[in-house]
Amino acid sequence: MTRHVRVMLEYLHPWTNSAGLFVAARQGWFAGAGLDVELSSADPARGDSLEYLARGEAAFAVFPANRLFVRRAGGERLTGIAAVNHRAMETVRTHAASGIARPRDLEGRRIALNPTPRGVAMVRYLVAADGGDPDGVAIVDSGLRELHVEDLEAGAADATFGNYWAWDVLFGSAGLYWPVDRIGAPSYHSYLLGTADRTLEDDPELVRAFLGAVRRGYLAAVASPELALEAFEHYIPYFPRPVLERSLELVSGTWLHEDRWGVQREELHDPYARWLADNGILPDASVWRDATTNAFLEAA
Repeated sequence: MTRHVRVMLEYLHPWTNSAGLFVAARQGWFAGAGLDVELSSADPARGDSLEYLARGEAAFAVFPANRLFVRRAGGERLTGIAAVNHRAMETVRTHAASGIARPRDLEGRRIALNPTPRGVAMVRYLVAADGGDPDGVAIVDSGLRELHVEDLEAGAADATFGNYWAWDVLFGSAGLYWPVDRIGAPSYHSYLLGTADRTLEDDPELVRAFLGAVRRGYLAAVASPELALEAFEHYIPYFPRPVLERSLELVSGTWLHEDRWGVQREELHDPYARWLADNGILPDASVWRDATTNAFLEAA
């Protein structure tokens, strides 16, 4: 019997980072595992993908590692079961005429971002690590909107934090941008795939079947990008194909470590969790150990 499984994606719309899921769906690998998979984007009025997972409205979800750690520290029994990315996605971005050439140049300037505690801490950290005064940086609240170079040139801010080097910077003018893990931020798994502990406990076979198909999808997307591009024509046909091709080329390089997909690495989780704790985002850096497992991936 085929089982319906809802998966919440990580953003307001599907994008290339979910290519492995798209490929598994289009190639029939979910169906072959007895799964009727529904790939959904979250309604921001009802919360992010983790909110859906916590309410039991989805079986699986893709989400940022830091958000999982914060929820787990707050007592929510949610667990990361596979790594999607082995690099940070975010950048600090500006326009050519801004005069900003490095993080410390943000002192005395305005930077736009969604001012979450982590986002503000990251900007301050990057400026301080480069010898600047973080107190001299003015934060512009851009909410959920990702500003582009054209917005900066129009005076919305001098720079922005959050644009992805494998996605946002490919639209319009690229301007100048620096991936945060290249200018002082710790490396980390940008996105994880996870589920609720009750699913791990009550239905481990479902977890293994789902992970097996997803892993197959991501490995196929790396080995045969044309499968991903064909899937994109079905799931996200409203984006220009050249952008999808370039984004896929960039983001696919973050999916594997030593030719393996999904393995969560202590050398990424632990320093990042310590950074989050040092900057007041987490009460305890060790929470990542309870919040993640590779056991189901290895058994898939």
